[in-house]
Amino acid sequence: MYLSPAKRLVFFAALLSSATTRASDAVEIRHIEQGLRPAVALEGKPVPTTTLQAEMQRLHVPGVSIAVVRNGHIAWAKGYGVANKDGAPVTPDTLFQAASISKPVTAFAALRLVEAGKLSLDTDINTALTSWKLPPGPDSSHATLRQLLSHTAGTSVSGFPGYAHDAKVPTLLQVLDGAPPANTKPVRIDTSPGGAWNYSGGGYAVVQQAMIDRAGKPFPELLSETLLAPLGMRNSRFAQPLPAGLLPRAAMPHDAKGDAYKGGPYTYPELGAAGLWTTPSDLARFVIGVQRHADTRGNSLLAPVMARTMLTPVKNGYALGFEIEGKDADRSFAHGGSNMGFQNSLYAYVERGDGIVVMTNGDAGAELAQSIVRAAAFEYRWPSRQTTMRKAAPLSAAKRKTLVGTYEIKGLGTFDIADRNGQLVLGIREGVVEPLYAAADAPGVLFVLSRELELRMAKDDGTGGRLLAGSFDVEFKKK
Repeated sequence: MYLSPAKRLVFFAALLSSATTRASDAVEIRHIEQGLRPAVALEGKPVPTTTLQAEMQRLHVPGVSIAVVRNGHIAWAKGYGVANKDGAPVTPDTLFQAASISKPVTAFAALRLVEAGKLSLDTDINTALTSWKLPPGPDSSHATLRQLLSHTAGTSVSGFPGYAHDAKVPTLLQVLDGAPPANTKPVRIDTSPGGAWNYSGGGYAVVQQAMIDRAGKPFPELLSETLLAPLGMRNSRFAQPLPAGLLPRAAMPHDAKGDAYKGGPYTYPELGAAGLWTTPSDLARFVIGVQRHADTRGNSLLAPVMARTMLTPVKNGYALGFEIEGKDADRSFAHGGSNMGFQNSLYAYVERGDGIVVMTNGDAGAELAQSIVRAAAFEYRWPSRQTTMRKAAPLSAAKRKTLVGTYEIKGLGTFDIADRNGQLVLGIREGVVEPLYAAADAPGVLFVLSRELELRMAKDDGTGGRLLAGSFDVEFKKK
């Protein structure tokens, strides 16, 4: 247990008090809290379920905040656990770093500038940039706003690690050029724009600068005027670092062991990619805004045709700021978020008027957040995000030996496959492993139960393959 007895009392107090709900939702909420479900389960066995409390303890996630959208309205919002080392309970008004969920918010605001004639979706982004230029890529190619928002611009820098409390923080221009004290490489066009999908937070940093240059305003002010205020997102702000006066309302980040990060939240000058502070309820308001703008009735913020453009996949199931799944009435939009000590998930339907936002203040919170989403999907009988049943096939000792090793994903890090008493295990986070199974219906495919993730081995010698998880489809090689 990582919570002291005193903090456990606060924890249970939070379970009872930090809620904005109606009495009619109580049964559904209890079912969700007691029915967290895995992404994958083995055929022939019951789907295992667990409780929210147990998963928070197992994954060392101190605090969680949830908001659920039903029929185009916020049905309920509730906080669990603690926000910081002092034991303040998480409430629906506790602020979290949205991390990469900042991207679809930025994309929406960028499309408003397109409608205002200040940006163009399909011309060279350099026509909008005045204080900095994106150098040409291969064959003197240039990137467009549509490509940058859909991660098809071929730009570098997948993600940003942030800056600890005692580190010097670069300006956005220093980030773009990889100049000290920036801790990431320059943002450049590495591959031909439009040729492939490659997740690039760097591309959103370029968008941020283009929006600043064309609007002539600081990014926080621009986003507040353009989107946050009109949608009623009063607890949201693009502020890095968060003003001192708001820190008492903020969740503090914790590592995978449940220990608080020294000095508190990391700073992300890459506001458009990772810099939003918000609450699940405010992101639920954003979800509702996207849903309403995507219909045919029109709205002053974004015309329906532009909203539909935002939700139209460009490549790899990714549209302009969102991952898109399903078709017709079952079509959904989603995005995750991962900053130091914060892991979040947003999932909603375009037409059904339903959705959920989960925010956590622990490095292992992604698995927890997805389990909560699946519990809600099961409770509300949503057509997706249900547990997938898969049949596993046995692997010989020789085959397991071939697969054991450390594998590298260029620009993203490494993962390990090990053999423990005849069972392959996958280690993505330091000190945490989970069983790895061979798919009976797909030779060369390995899967886990905690998430929709596959390792598709390219050859029998275990030298590499591709990792698939949602929109992510990346190559890995054995070191």
